[in-house]
Amino acid sequence: MDLGLLEVERRISGRRVLVTGAGGFIGSNLVERLVQAGAKVRAMVRYNALSSWGNLDFLPREVLSNVEVLAGNVEDSDYVMSVVESQDIVLHLAALIAIPYSYVAPRSYIRANVEGTLNVLEAARRHSIARVVHTSTSEVYGTALRVPIDEDHPLQGQSPYSASKIGADKMAESYWRSFGTQVVTLRPFNTYGPRQSARAFIPTVISQALSEQSEIRMGALDPERDMTFCADTASGFILAALADDVAGETINLGTGHTASIGTIASRILSLMECTKPLVQEEARMRPKLSEVMRLVSDNTKAKQLLGWEPRVKLDDGLLETISFIRRHGHLYRPSTYTV
Repeated sequence: MDLGLLEVERRISGRRVLVTGAGGFIGSNLVERLVQAGAKVRAMVRYNALSSWGNLDFLPREVLSNVEVLAGNVEDSDYVMSVVESQDIVLHLAALIAIPYSYVAPRSYIRANVEGTLNVLEAARRHSIARVVHTSTSEVYGTALRVPIDEDHPLQGQSPYSASKIGADKMAESYWRSFGTQVVTLRPFNTYGPRQSARAFIPTVISQALSEQSEIRMGALDPERDMTFCADTASGFILAALADDVAGETINLGTGHTASIGTIASRILSLMECTKPLVQEEARMRPKLSEVMRLVSDNTKAKQLLGWEPRVKLDDGLLETISFIRRHGHLYRPSTYTV
């Protein structure tokens, strides 16, 4: 960890920080880092009848004992208003994120991603929150028209999911321009690591490699992705929470390097010493005009405004992810395509 991040983590100690979407993959990693830095963390998870806290259940007991966990729904404006009250910083990660499911239930994405973000922004405005960090995604850029992709690249709604996130991003922009809400938008590029669900291709490859299946079933292998390890993404959020002069900004978080899904999958199999072949399966393919063929970030702005840059090399991150899935294989259904 660099000295700049250490200083920021010292500054966040004692601050009241709300994390929406705290039970998710990135959210749980962020909650853990914030607690370790001494922040007073309120973690909002989606209410469910099983009282599950999602990925927060993986956090050590000594970490969870210092977290206030609240269950609710970001789509409920009254609930969000009450949860945001008394906080200093809001890190907004709550969202529906699975691209294939957005083809099935697009209206759900508008409610969760656009209306949910509106509820967070309005609560932050009413309660005069010092900083809101809103989570975007590299998917809003669509297939690259130029590379590397900087924050001024055109936005393209190539799936209902990406369209909903474009809408959420524009709501964040409007609250800064209209009301002076201290919001900064982060655009992570393909975060991966321990706790990621089976809907993502890296856990899909690993879980199938560990199974009794004779082959690795995949969707398209040609699309190129900029893979960022979860610890690096979490660092970006912490830096954005306290950085000066970033309100109203949109900032990419990516490595600036890209490789095809097929190449990354082959690298995973090599690290696992697995010789199963990669087989493309029609059911796992996106509609042709919806597939994003190339994502590679220009992270200059993150370096300049946040002092952020990725630290974890791809192989090191993949090995940590492989180790997690080996220990928690029961969480994955390798024979089933997770939408």
